[in-house]
Amino acid sequence: MRLFALRRAVGALATVSALALAAACGGQNETPAPGGSLADGAEAPRAYGPKEAPAGPATVEDARAFIDRVEKTYAELNEAAARTYWVQATYINYDTNWLATQMSEKLTQVAVDFANETKRFDGLDLPADLKRKMDMVRAGITLPAPTAEGAAGELAEITTRLSAVYSTGKIEFEGETVPQDETEVLMRTLRDPAKLAEVWTKWREVAKAMKADYVRLVEIANEGARELGFSDVGEMWRSGYDMEPDAFAEEVDRLWGQVKPLYDELHCHVRAKLNERYGDAVVPLDQPIRADLLGNMWAQSWAPLADIVAPEGAGEPIDLDALLVEKGYTPEKMTRTAEAFFASLGFEPLPETFWERSQIVKPEGREVVCHASAWNLDDKDDLRIKMCTKVNAEDFRTLHHELGHNFYQRAYKEQSTLHRAGAHDGFHEAIGDMIALSITPEYLKQIGLIEEVPDADADLGLLMSRALDKIAFLPFGLVVDKWRWQAFSGALSPDQYNDGWWALRTQYQGIRPPAERGADAFDPGSKYHVPNNVPYMRYFLAHILQFQFYKAACDQIGWEGPLHRCSFYGSKEVGEKFKAMLEMGASRPWPEALEAFTGSRQMDGSAVVEYFAPLMDWLKEQNADRQCGW
Repeated sequence: MRLFALRRAVGALATVSALALAAACGGQNETPAPGGSLADGAEAPRAYGPKEAPAGPATVEDARAFIDRVEKTYAELNEAAARTYWVQATYINYDTNWLATQMSEKLTQVAVDFANETKRFDGLDLPADLKRKMDMVRAGITLPAPTAEGAAGELAEITTRLSAVYSTGKIEFEGETVPQDETEVLMRTLRDPAKLAEVWTKWREVAKAMKADYVRLVEIANEGARELGFSDVGEMWRSGYDMEPDAFAEEVDRLWGQVKPLYDELHCHVRAKLNERYGDAVVPLDQPIRADLLGNMWAQSWAPLADIVAPEGAGEPIDLDALLVEKGYTPEKMTRTAEAFFASLGFEPLPETFWERSQIVKPEGREVVCHASAWNLDDKDDLRIKMCTKVNAEDFRTLHHELGHNFYQRAYKEQSTLHRAGAHDGFHEAIGDMIALSITPEYLKQIGLIEEVPDADADLGLLMSRALDKIAFLPFGLVVDKWRWQAFSGALSPDQYNDGWWALRTQYQGIRPPAERGADAFDPGSKYHVPNNVPYMRYFLAHILQFQFYKAACDQIGWEGPLHRCSFYGSKEVGEKFKAMLEMGASRPWPEALEAFTGSRQMDGSAVVEYFAPLMDWLKEQNADRQCGW
């Protein structure tokens, strides 16, 4: 799943377990990697690393031969790495963690060796395709270890340990031992502020143990980034978007500016309704909202609050949770329904091995990573998902999202090794979410979950429900990496990590912790993507792009009604253009891939604004006499 520490956005890299050093999904060579067994503890495979440079200045031909060697190496190593990580994610124990650590060390050293070797070609006037691949090799490492002896091994041990602490973390609550995935259920369902604060706080006690390891991780990875010519790891991450790092930071701020007014109105309304329920002592109207009251462990989605904040008289919302149970849906049936959406657009069904090898439900009797992810283990057709699926609306949508990764992975499998990725990492995350936006009442009727499409008077409720998920997420999507950028750059010292985290969360989200946080707290570690080192800005970008993709699809079918009511289920025309964009993979700069499907070369939040326009008007009316802001 994670390809040699390369940060390429394929297959739900964002959702992979331990050692999330990269974002690719498997390779294409079925033979074992040369150099001995994966589990033999042998020294890292330097045989794959730098070759002795020939005499004289480097040439374009030398550069092309180097890239050919890089791609051949990764093609040979991919599958063994993917299968190692798959086993570790679906069967967590001492031995699988050991195997993952060994693999991580080897792959990190290979990736760092290759990245350093690119320096030989600095200053050469390379053809555009060759320069693009050279930049991928140099800047595509999520956590670059320095070349110092033992550094890659130490980094691998740390990343494995951080992932294992998160995935096996548990809390005690009301006399029961509660694993990580079930703590999320408690945060969605509890309504007692004291109990919410207890669960919220106890999960963050688990994260405290990560801080020392994370501080050391930052030190090692920054040293590796500097060897590659970057000021720190954050600059390296920002360099992966076909623009200068500073320009990328400005771009995400521009996109946030387009959608922030909608978030501000939603925040104002939600705080007012929570105040009505809990009173001034729990929800003061002149302060940020308590994070534990928002229906999610990280306050990144407020969807469980729909019954509290829904517009009055807006009609009964569709209870998809109840419908799925009533209609006898199982985790497999939900998965096959998601597959059928893609088939309706003209995509080939998933291979039979998908159903044989995926982890669709949580296995009994062993520790696994439940965080949803999509995998392609051989860069061909060994597609899989890893979930602990429950029959509910959230997992129904998540399955549409995860299969989006799988269909994207298969679409670009004919590209060269370095180009088997999304146009940028936000593309990969946006694909499935674009499909999930088409889970409209019309779609639910088409697949037999409801008999009649509700009248338009229920639309405000539908839009509110979706805004609590999509709009509430947007500032959180910014905060995770903005915090890491500060941690990597040194703008935050380790003793400021937690205070800096809450300063950003208050600034962007208008939320606060339920109690004072101690100096030893490491609240960023409570979020999967931080201990697993998965870059997070992709999710912010995906929440912009999914609406841009969705609007483009609706325009292609000639939709003339309100944007939020459009479903392109069954449109072969959309499927044809969609497939063309997916097949490009990372072979062209992302503006070209975006243009191929949407006609625009610029990411744009205006489709988000258009989608939620009726709700925005309603929110402004509700908030007219309220005190907003924080």
